[in-house]
Amino acid sequence: MRKSHPVRRVVLATAATVSGIVLLLSLKPASGPASAQAGAGAAPQQTAAAQESPQGGSGQQTGTRTVTGEVAKTQYGPVQVRLTVSGGKITRAEAVQAPKGGLSDQKTAMAVPKLNQEAVAAQSAQIDAVSGATYTSGGYRQSLQSALDKAKATSGGAASSGSAGGSGAAGSSGAAAPARTVTGNVAQTQYGPVQVRVTVSGGKITRAEAVQAPKGGLSDQKTAMAVPKLNQEAVSAQSANIDAVSGATYTSTGYKQSLQSALDKAGG
Repeated sequence: MRKSHPVRRVVLATAATVSGIVLLLSLKPASGPASAQAGAGAAPQQTAAAQESPQGGSGQQTGTRTVTGEVAKTQYGPVQVRLTVSGGKITRAEAVQAPKGGLSDQKTAMAVPKLNQEAVAAQSAQIDAVSGATYTSGGYRQSLQSALDKAKATSGGAASSGSAGGSGAAGSSGAAAPARTVTGNVAQTQYGPVQVRVTVSGGKITRAEAVQAPKGGLSDQKTAMAVPKLNQEAVSAQSANIDAVSGATYTSTGYKQSLQSALDKAGG
């Protein structure tokens, strides 16, 4: 009789109803607005991070380029220079080709690292020849200028910054565009022909080299001693009024004659 008492049944029914309501309330937040907002918030954060990474990578790739100059033929072998340009500046220079074999190996090992450093420091092709490696230095500068020209063709900012030696005017007019090479007439001497070639840029001699000089026997030693000095003197003096090298008077005289002829052709 107690188990079926009406009051007991009412109490049990009420307790069951309350328990059901409590259970529903405890389960509802798991799938409610807070949960939905948390799930929705995670997706945009992930998307933003995914977009940021490619943008950074893309900017880095377009800012750095590698340009290889044309091969410059020299008396002792080809020279070719490759540049890395970043942010409009030369950040690295290297010779991918240089004279090899015999004494050339020693001269290349001595000269090329210096020329690489000079190219980065000068930010142009107006670099000094390395003493004892005149031909390699000349070829290096030719190929370096070619690389700068290519960099300018693909991106004006990179090449103009690279070619600017110091003044803004020189950079804007570009050492590359007006640069030209002129070869003087052959000067005949008692020991053989002498012929000089000059590179003129912006109205100045930036490079001088003897493409012909006395050879054979004692002449080889005198030429090796005199020609590098004469080349440097021509660039320093910016004219053919240079001193003769002691012990190589005939070679010096022929050099000056051919140098003057080259300057006349260049209009300088």
